[in-house]
This record gives sequence, structure tokens and C-alpha cells, in this order.
Amino acid sequence: MTDSSALDPEDRKIVTLARSARARNGVPEGAAVRDETGRTYVAGTVELASLRLSALQTAVAMAVASGAKSLEAAAVVSEAGAVADADRAAVRDLAGPATPVLLAGPDGVVHTTVTAG
Repeated sequence: MTDSSALDPEDRKIVTLARSARARNGVPEGAAVRDETGRTYVAGTVELASLRLSALQTAVAMAVASGAKSLEAAAVVSEAGAVADADRAAVRDLAGPATPVLLAGPDGVVHTTVTAG
């Protein structure tokens, strides 16, 4: 477990935004990404009959649609024990394999940080 208070303030911000998206929308996951300019994009899980996207895939798609060229970091708030491979791939496609992806529980405590690679 990672002490969330020891996180960089910008990383703590994206965890807080991801947690808020999850709670506000009543979805299984919330996510937030920070692009190369410091802008953040926040999303929740999308579950429609014809479209299913994880929160992180949705946040990455929002960043791309808004013109982001890269990502500095990503955060997911979920009850899952690991970041899904498809989520890491979405981050990797935009940001590269070394980009950190933080996984926090619903309480906002970061349990692990992995790379997109």
C-alpha cells in the first residue's frame, strides 16, 4: 500500500478526481489522466448496450478527443486488485510504456503504481 499523502500533489489530484467521478456517477470505476500540459480528463465506466469502456479507456479517449499529445500519469479508483491490461494499453498507446498508472481503492488509498508498459 502506498501512503497517498506521500504522493506528488498532482498525482494526489488525479486520484481525488477519479474517486469523485466514481462516487458522483455511481459507476464501478472512476479514472483521471493528466496530459503533457497539465490538463486533466476525468471519466467513469461507460456501459451501454452497444458500447462498453472502462473508466480509464474513457478518460484516455477524452484526452485524445481534446487534442492531448501525451500523458504524464493516470489514476484508476476501483475495487479491482489490478489495472486491466486493456487499460494499460490505452495509456501506453498515447503516452508510452513508462507512464505511471496509479490504482486506488474506493477510499482513495493508492494500493499500487504500475507502468503502462
